[in-house]
Amino acid sequence: MDRPELNSSVRRYKAYISTMGTTQLHLRNPYIIAFWSLAFPGLGHLLLSKYLRGFLLFIWEVFINYKAHINLAILYSFTGRFEMAKEVLDITWVMLYAPTYLFSVWDSYRTTVDLNQQYTLAAREDAELKMFNINSIEINHLDKRTPWIAFAWSALMPGLGQIYIHRIPSALFTMSWFIVMAYLSKLLPAIHFTLLGQFELVKTLYISTEATHWLLNIPCIYWFSLYESYVNAVENNKLFEWEQAKFLKKNYQSELFKMPFK
Repeated sequence: MDRPELNSSVRRYKAYISTMGTTQLHLRNPYIIAFWSLAFPGLGHLLLSKYLRGFLLFIWEVFINYKAHINLAILYSFTGRFEMAKEVLDITWVMLYAPTYLFSVWDSYRTTVDLNQQYTLAAREDAELKMFNINSIEINHLDKRTPWIAFAWSALMPGLGQIYIHRIPSALFTMSWFIVMAYLSKLLPAIHFTLLGQFELVKTLYISTEATHWLLNIPCIYWFSLYESYVNAVENNKLFEWEQAKFLKKNYQSELFKMPFK
């Protein structure tokens, strides 16, 4: 089968299988995508496979949040230390933070609505799909995978679930940033001392406000990795079933067969 971009008779495809991963259109809840952008700019776009836009917004959030001390202000506010929250904020950087943050939420919602419409049109066109791709460095093909296994691997180490379902760009990005933030936040020593019951040593790790800042970034990345790997495993399975049904119908179903209806 020709590459999608070379086949001018087809306007929309439901998915594209490359050696780096499976990119597909499927129906999404715009509010859920907007929620992930609200939790951490860029994550909503990564769910939509808008990688370049997602990477840009994610890196912007990491940089501006650090310079404006947003995480520390949130921590002090939640613990009732409002005066400290006011003092720690850098007004210059905060003024830069708000517009792009709001844009991230708005754009992820708008893009989801638009891609849902594109999916509806692609589903009606029902074009053939190249389900196997191979080159000198990687192989990718449609296959059924267990969503809970993807979830479990992501729970052990963010990024592994994405590798299991072959979403390489998302896996590399998620794993790399989790390692960086885990190191800067001293997460692993804190877990180690907690398991040993040495809670005083855990407290000493977070006397540094910088370690606390990075620690507050980790929950978003961790839960995002679990959610993305599970949801995309489910959707990849649906895509596999759709492609398999088309193949069997085209090659083995008699033209005289009449679909039974109630």
